[in-house]
Amino acid sequence: MSWTDDRVALLKKLWGEGKTAAEIAQELGGVTRNAVIGKAHRLKLSNRVSPIQQNKKPAATKPPVEKKPKQKILAEDADRETVSLLELGARMCRWPIGDPREENFGFCGEHMISGLPYCAEHAKVAYQAATRNRILKEEQEAQVLKEALAKQAGAKKSAAK
Repeated sequence: MSWTDDRVALLKKLWGEGKTAAEIAQELGGVTRNAVIGKAHRLKLSNRVSPIQQNKKPAATKPPVEKKPKQKILAEDADRETVSLLELGARMCRWPIGDPREENFGFCGEHMISGLPYCAEHAKVAYQAATRNRILKEEQEAQVLKEALAKQAGAKKSAAK
């Protein structure tokens, strides 16, 4: 299909009447809606207001989100004794403290939680809530186990007397 002068004139007329591109394409026959839009654009026909109504109401304002206070642990770390990389043992917390470019840079060095590279305090900061819950559960289980072993050791001592 080619755009003859008659078809272009009909396009201009229908466009001016406010017909949609789909309606014009159907009336012209043999062209698509996009072909009509493209030709109207090339002819620099006036832009029309979209028939879709815009929402004139402003969006509802959301209440401001309260920021959670920063963990106090980071401020406390500045005063903490650190362990150098060479002193860092297998079961010591690997939480970095300070600036790696400075001489006093080191690591936490506290006893780490089984399966994690950090102590309980730093693991709470390092991991997301779901993981944090798992860590706390493991801590509680470890505490229960420790108490059970202490009771068992106490029972053995009193039985030996």
